[in-house]
Amino acid sequence: MDIVVITTIITSLFVVIGVAEPLAARLRLPYSVILAVLGIVIGLGAAFFLNTDLTDALNPGAQAIIDLPIRSNVFLYVFLPTLLFQATLGMNLRRMLDDWMPILMMAVVAVIVATLSIGYALSWVSTLPLAACLLIGAIVSTTDPSAVVSIFRSISAPRRLSRIIEGESLLNDAAAVALFGLFMSFVMLGRPDPLLSEAVGQFPLLIAGGALTGWLMARVAVWMMAFVDRWEMAQISISIALPYLAYIVAEQSVGASGVIAVVAAGLTLNLTGPGRLSPAAWTNLQEVWDLLAHWAGALIFILAALLIPRLLEEVRPSDFGLLVVVVLAAMFARAAILFGLLPLLTAIGLSPAVERPYRTAILWGGLRGAVTLALALAVTESTHIPLETKRLVGILATGFTLFTLIVQGTTLRMVITKLGLDRLSPLDTALSRQVVAVALQSVREDVSRTAENYNLTHDIVRNEAKQFSERLDEAVKAAEDSAQILDRDRVTLGLIALAGAERDSVLARMRERTMSSVLSEKILSDADRLIEGARTGGRVGYQRASNRSVGYGRSFRIAVFLHNRLRISFPLTRITTDRFERLLMQRLILRDLDGFVRGRIRWIHGRRVAELLDEVLARRSEAVETALEGLRLQFPGYAEKLERRFIRRTALRLEEREYSVMREDGLVGEELYSVLMQEVATRRALSEGRPKLDIALKGRDLVRQFPLFSDLDKASLRKLSRALLTRYVNAGETIISKDDFTKSVFFIASGAVEVELGRHTSRLGRGEMFGQLAMLLKRPRRVNVRALAPSTLLMLDEARFRRLLRRSKAMRDSVKMSADRRRIDPAVLDLNEPAASSENGGIS
Repeated sequence: MDIVVITTIITSLFVVIGVAEPLAARLRLPYSVILAVLGIVIGLGAAFFLNTDLTDALNPGAQAIIDLPIRSNVFLYVFLPTLLFQATLGMNLRRMLDDWMPILMMAVVAVIVATLSIGYALSWVSTLPLAACLLIGAIVSTTDPSAVVSIFRSISAPRRLSRIIEGESLLNDAAAVALFGLFMSFVMLGRPDPLLSEAVGQFPLLIAGGALTGWLMARVAVWMMAFVDRWEMAQISISIALPYLAYIVAEQSVGASGVIAVVAAGLTLNLTGPGRLSPAAWTNLQEVWDLLAHWAGALIFILAALLIPRLLEEVRPSDFGLLVVVVLAAMFARAAILFGLLPLLTAIGLSPAVERPYRTAILWGGLRGAVTLALALAVTESTHIPLETKRLVGILATGFTLFTLIVQGTTLRMVITKLGLDRLSPLDTALSRQVVAVALQSVREDVSRTAENYNLTHDIVRNEAKQFSERLDEAVKAAEDSAQILDRDRVTLGLIALAGAERDSVLARMRERTMSSVLSEKILSDADRLIEGARTGGRVGYQRASNRSVGYGRSFRIAVFLHNRLRISFPLTRITTDRFERLLMQRLILRDLDGFVRGRIRWIHGRRVAELLDEVLARRSEAVETALEGLRLQFPGYAEKLERRFIRRTALRLEEREYSVMREDGLVGEELYSVLMQEVATRRALSEGRPKLDIALKGRDLVRQFPLFSDLDKASLRKLSRALLTRYVNAGETIISKDDFTKSVFFIASGAVEVELGRHTSRLGRGEMFGQLAMLLKRPRRVNVRALAPSTLLMLDEARFRRLLRRSKAMRDSVKMSADRRRIDPAVLDLNEPAASSENGGIS
């Protein structure tokens, strides 16, 4: 076909894409439905004009559309990598990891259940071999959630729910295409009834090979992009090559899943890219990929829809019965996941609670789209598949896609309305009023400053200010007097506003480049958790999310184990430096929020709510300071290095801003401006790297902080520092339970613990120890000890502790004082005091 004709048709399709989006908004229909309908209309129109006797003038154009070289490889090798790769770049991956279990279950398990349900149902009612039926099941198990996600966003559905659906869609496509390739090979090899165990056994190899290929290629691409860090266009060009090369290498060279390779490459770039690229370069890269994915998604829908008339040419009346079976089996499989598996995951605490109306909307919103049509086209093009199998695959896949788009897609918004999901809850209504009140207050302050700066006419300003103040007073009164809002909900609204202000503060610092992109993404994730925690759990949910941001996670504990047991220090060093910097930035951000509470929160919600939020902020600040103090104690001087780095980065940002102002004012020419900015970039590159943290030598520094060890010589201190094991505990975590036989003594390096003995409760802080009396009395512990704050504890086993007692008078005196406080006669303790000549022997 002439290149001019192809170019004309493709550019005309871009016009259709431009018209489709506003048309979908006006008709209140999903964008994908409009694209599919327009594609079908174009395909039918071309066939009509080519076969009609009304006119021959349009025959060349119609013939060109009919003969357009649309092959399955175009979809699979050109469009699909673009869509998958952009989806991974646009994900908040750290928040997705919070819900990895429901996402994995909804994606992988749902695809397998749908494939098996549809495949076996078809095999019972048709003459197709089982392999072909399973192939059809894999083809139609891919979902396109863009319609339901866009509607959920428009009705303020929980963000977490939208994230789960988006994550499901991404892995859903990957799993479905991997299964498709597996069953396609069985059909092409003429194996009608493959063993299910054989298919399942090959599936992990496809996934593992694709994941490893994508990860390796992404690491190489990130290294190359960091090498050309001064050329943004070069970085974007490398990113565009990455998904296609990963797909081709995985499919053609490794024999693994190309889709999995693209997903793995995108996830790897998502995690490592922000830390290796500048914020501006990362933003520009994402914008380019957003545009490419928009075009690819629209073109794949239109081009696939053009094929629908061709795929349905040989439809027979009996095929409609098989189509009904496919529809019912697919709906049953998805309902089993949504109404069976999801509630089970919620009951055991692995998934957020998804209300029944939302699950119903997700069920009806499981539209199929271009990926299903592309896979069906790949089957119809194969010369190794029987004709009847190709015919039924094309008809059933196309018919099922049309059913979901035309029946489900056009009625989805009506179903959501019937379910009542488009109506705001009382809390959301109050939140919307609060947003208006806060926005108007900000506008009033800005207008007042503007009027003062420009010395506007007093009478005009007073008249306009009076009208605006009346509107503001009405908004504030509406926010205060929501009749259906309880006092606890008012606190919840204040917490949501507070978390939103925290998020804005992080974004502002990110724009100013006073913190790294990786760090800002982590703190943004913390702010998002605070917002969602407040929305779902009120004050308790907010507090739980804030505790998580300062607590010790599972990865930290694993890193400590590797350091203590295997002497592998790199993970602990990396996590500790991240924690140090994160806590320092949290402290700065929390101080910024004091003014927000005293100003806008007090103005909108009143003094009582503002005082409660002040108390919440004070507790968060105390927790951050406690955690930071523990790190300062262990690694003295490192916090100072990070603070100096923060000041240098802030100064560079201010210097950069001054040069930009001078250029805009014409005081600096373009050539000199480029030289100055290059110098700033060079100094910023030197300040980007974090100071090196050496955790190997800090044990002795930490031990020296304890007065209990003051009379030990250097050799004994060195041996003691090697013998002590570090344990990190979160606030509220139980350290010792009643009747616990653990034979260890604990020394508090940072934080505080509460010791409960019967009705008596005492608190211990930094520099004190516990657990020694039960050990020396040789009886089970009768106390419960729990952490009051994130704490760092040092543990010493019984044998070494007894040797320490024999050699340290300060330690024996401390034990005797503890016994006196507990009204225990020190004489009954097994102190085994040594002779005076052996006071300072070794510990180990």
